[in-house]
Amino acid sequence: MTRDLRVGVVGFGWMGQVHARALSRLLQHYPDAPLRPRLVAVADNAPDDRTQRAAAAYGFEHLLTDWRELVAHDEVDLVCVTGPNFIHRDVAVAAAQAGKHLWVEKPAGRSSAETAEIVAAVEAAGVQAATGFNYRNVPAVERAREIVASGRIGTVEHTTVRFLADYSADPDAALSWRFQNEFSGTGVLGDLVSHAADLVQHVVAPIAELVVDRATFIPQRRAAVAGAMHYEKGAGELGDVENEDYVNALLRLADGSRGILESSRTAVGEQNTYGFEVHGTRGAVAWDFRRMNELRVCADQDYLNGFYATEYAGPGDGELSAFQPGTNNPIGFDDLKVVEARRLVESIATGKPVGATIHDALAAAKVVDAMILSSDERKWVTL
Repeated sequence: MTRDLRVGVVGFGWMGQVHARALSRLLQHYPDAPLRPRLVAVADNAPDDRTQRAAAAYGFEHLLTDWRELVAHDEVDLVCVTGPNFIHRDVAVAAAQAGKHLWVEKPAGRSSAETAEIVAAVEAAGVQAATGFNYRNVPAVERAREIVASGRIGTVEHTTVRFLADYSADPDAALSWRFQNEFSGTGVLGDLVSHAADLVQHVVAPIAELVVDRATFIPQRRAAVAGAMHYEKGAGELGDVENEDYVNALLRLADGSRGILESSRTAVGEQNTYGFEVHGTRGAVAWDFRRMNELRVCADQDYLNGFYATEYAGPGDGELSAFQPGTNNPIGFDDLKVVEARRLVESIATGKPVGATIHDALAAAKVVDAMILSSDERKWVTL
């Protein structure tokens, strides 16, 4: 008989709800999953009634306002850490020390030092810890990784990865916690660049050296009203934005190839413009999140006048067959989190890490810290 995996969720904004949905759907897509998630408790101190709505919509058994009470709860085996960045380290370390498994959204800590504290706590406790690098779970991305590793496009020469968004493009948007380093740690670096760095390292090779420029295009914003999200209008006094809106980096990868990484949270006209291009000596692959089910491939041709062909992800690619029966039946963002949940559950059941782990979060955090150092000191930095 499949035993229960009793779940507690800390923070019930959008991402907390995504985690709850993913765990609730797990057995629908993976009926052979070794554990059956049960939503036991949610902790959130938002001023509105969203925890009450959570109980009604998701079936949580206990509604709490203090995450410490959730972490100490005897009926919780897994803690999802989905609140603001400034609580991630404290919640994750406490949960690991209490013997709970973890599903931590990125950035796991506000810095690599905080992330390393989570890693140490996880290793000392012997628990499993997944990190929310969902884009690596896209079936087309899995195929791209296989193509690169197979040598089908030859030796990789250079990679371009872009994560562009407009969620902070409005200069009247509130000065929320995301813009203050005490609470966020960084700006677009932790939010989007951590994803981009993980994709480069997952698909191609570890980043060995980098040089970075970063900018803050909207230097001041009006203070937020209590409980406001980062995209809502500010209404208070003007305050300083303490972190970066934009990052541009040159990369040298461990395999000797080169790369360009660009990311912005203030790019008007861009919504979730996330993707990469990998160019090799014999071809190339390119992927765009906005066309998630498609992979553009240039391979098996001559050096000159080669062209891309679009390949559609099918049941043999990644985890697509758990969601759709045939080629070019697309999956969506929430489905990627179900894949994450499946891999975490397998990790917990077997004691062997599967999928993106807290160690991958630490690798990305080290890239972010190196980018800050490079930008501050205007120099190449070796990781």
